[in-house]
Amino acid sequence: MAQKYYCIIALLLFSTSLSYAQTTEGKEFWVTFGRVGPFPMVPAGVNSFDMRIRIVSGKETTSGTIYFTNLEDSVNFNMDPYEIYTHILNNTEKYAVYNETTGTTNFSIRITASNPVSVFASNRFGDNFSDVTNILPVTALGRKYYAISYKSATNHSDAYAVVATLNNTYLYHNGDSVATLAAGEVYYRASTLNSDMTGDYISANNPVAFFALSTMTAIPINSSNGNILFQQLAPANTWGKTFFVPVTAIGIEYVRIVAAQDSTTITQVGGTIRTDAGGQPTLDNLQSGQFVELEILLSNNGCSISADKPVGVCSFMKPGTSLGACSQVWIPPIEQSISNVLMASFTFQPNWLDHYALVLTSTVRRNKTMVSIGENTPVPLSDNGGIWHTHTEEGMSFCNFPLTNDTTTYMFSNPEGIIVLGYAINNFGFPSSYYYLAGSAMRDLDAAFYANDIHFQDLEENPICENEVSFRAEIENTGVEMDSIKWYIDDTEYETARDSLEWNKTFTTGEYEIRMWIRFENDDTISKIGILKIANCEAVFYANGVHYENLPDTVFCAKDVYFHAEIENYTEIKWFIDGTEYEAARDLLEWDKPFATGTYNIEMWVLFANGAETVPPLSSILRMEILWIKIRNIRTQ
Repeated sequence: MAQKYYCIIALLLFSTSLSYAQTTEGKEFWVTFGRVGPFPMVPAGVNSFDMRIRIVSGKETTSGTIYFTNLEDSVNFNMDPYEIYTHILNNTEKYAVYNETTGTTNFSIRITASNPVSVFASNRFGDNFSDVTNILPVTALGRKYYAISYKSATNHSDAYAVVATLNNTYLYHNGDSVATLAAGEVYYRASTLNSDMTGDYISANNPVAFFALSTMTAIPINSSNGNILFQQLAPANTWGKTFFVPVTAIGIEYVRIVAAQDSTTITQVGGTIRTDAGGQPTLDNLQSGQFVELEILLSNNGCSISADKPVGVCSFMKPGTSLGACSQVWIPPIEQSISNVLMASFTFQPNWLDHYALVLTSTVRRNKTMVSIGENTPVPLSDNGGIWHTHTEEGMSFCNFPLTNDTTTYMFSNPEGIIVLGYAINNFGFPSSYYYLAGSAMRDLDAAFYANDIHFQDLEENPICENEVSFRAEIENTGVEMDSIKWYIDDTEYETARDSLEWNKTFTTGEYEIRMWIRFENDDTISKIGILKIANCEAVFYANGVHYENLPDTVFCAKDVYFHAEIENYTEIKWFIDGTEYEAARDLLEWDKPFATGTYNIEMWVLFANGAETVPPLSSILRMEILWIKIRNIRTQ
């Protein structure tokens, strides 16, 4: 009897992969801090500043170090799985990371970890000014960025900072050379007063980290409630074409959409165009660096955005009269969804702020979204106070989920794909808030290839069961035509696929390095590499040594039955007895159980590492006839 396996392909754009490799988690990070309003570190009072690094560990025990480039000091940390570590910068460390004027410094922090972690940073002055950002790992950094910020408040400046990760990094602003940086050096740039650098183009010859750092922004403009901005932006190679922007519990946000290429056309459902802060009046024919601003409402259940060319999107929290000041968050495209996000709320104002996660997924799969708080069993979000909102036209949903415990982790999961943001709002009169990306993928989308619809950066984490593999390349048209394309398997060109965007090949079980090499008409070249794993996704189970296909012809007389399974490349196992899961055997390859006389339907369901599952589950009939002997005592004379 042959058992069929069907690979689950998620609908919409959550189909990139069912697990992830290139994400906001990583092992090496760089960060710097920007000026808060008119306050220099001195004489404003160093004790009025609060700067923190917050690290959330993954599933493995982790050790790491926080290095201060401007100091000889470093901080070591050790973390158990799913643990939170917070480092509050001391006064000396604050001086060593706080950028105040345009120019080059070495005011940076480098963070390394032995296993993947998520890293966040907070910047706060007094009770009124604060923001939080996620920190991207070095593997997710790029060489091309567009500033996305907001018009600075009266008598304040927009600003950004760039941190070099390699020596001899040449930095350009709108094509003009502005700095040559060594690894760890920072170029900080403050604009003229009352300005906005959104759309400015920042490029480098090496990967750099880019931070939007407005010294003070009022949203809407001329509002009395201002705040700093502190948000790391993603490089242009990770920008996408399809977005859905959720809305916080405040109920209203402003969204900026920046074009990376000329003649970009955008469509949207759920927003209203705004132009008073400098945005374009139309969604058609945007040129590189131009932006459109939308107002979106919780009452409209968010906003869907599509573009014919890659765009960058940020959302800005618009405060109410008593709900705190504005904040900025990077919005990843739907193509950057992942299956798991681990996060924790911040604690620098636990008595003033209400903390939330903002979880985004497709409506048809939102019931698969679960949360595990600390070591607790995963449960649906609505079981712990989550409130779902559904955009019916676009088939997307998002949940404002309260983070009520600031000393533990929250694991959000959905095998079909989620994006998670984090934020806090103030209900106690102080204009303070924060908004940040909690977790998403950071895949290359400008030039990518896919194998059986799996992105090349996810291949190593997603073994493929099928021997026949279909490849396709997706190359963004930036105005320079592609001249040629070559494909390599283990460093040997597969000439059959030369100059082909799509091709097929049969592989035997094993591991292969696949490289896509492209040359453009201007002689620029790029190369993308993925590790293809062809796995044997076989699954069988035995009961007391009898193969499951032979069980219906077998009768067991002993009540204890021992089960064991033989499975390749699996992530999850469930066992069912007469249609009900036997939870004691969840994810076990071996287990035993006593049975009474009778007939039982035994099923084993397997989810493989590449997202394939046993459909239907492996099934068989277990027959039990327990023999017993009654002994009569006979009295003899």
